[in-house]
Amino acid sequence: MLLKVGEKAPSFSLPDADMETIDLAKYQGQKHIVIFFYPKDGTPCCTKEVTDFSDHEDEFLRQDCVLFGVSRDDCMRHAEFRDKEGIGIELLSDEEGAVCKQYGVWQAKEVDGHKKFGVCRSTFIIDRRGIIRHALYNVNYKGHALEVLRLVKELNS
Repeated sequence: MLLKVGEKAPSFSLPDADMETIDLAKYQGQKHIVIFFYPKDGTPCCTKEVTDFSDHEDEFLRQDCVLFGVSRDDCMRHAEFRDKEGIGIELLSDEEGAVCKQYGVWQAKEVDGHKKFGVCRSTFIIDRRGIIRHALYNVNYKGHALEVLRLVKELNS
């Protein structure tokens, strides 16, 4: 089921690349939150998307916004990816896929005539009250980080 604008964002706790637990509820009432889901560490499109968000992290922080990238990769793979690419933002591991399902990004795709499930590249902008202000499914990674930054700036204006 896809999440909609105006709904309360599902809360969760997931481990980051350093196996520290990140609890989304900790940020409510304090910061805007951007959560972007991507298929896999180290693939060309995912690397471009994650590094774009990371490159603009300071601008998001100036907008009182934290960034979280989520994939089904394990913590070790996230750490290797982060270190290799110089990524500064938190990468969260949803190995079991529970959060991907909560956010409606675990979707069926047809590949060579076979139904296959995978992460649909998606981004959610959540305001300080924990309300989804933008639910962007099936996004194109090109220029996406700057588009999301523009939407976050609109929240603050």
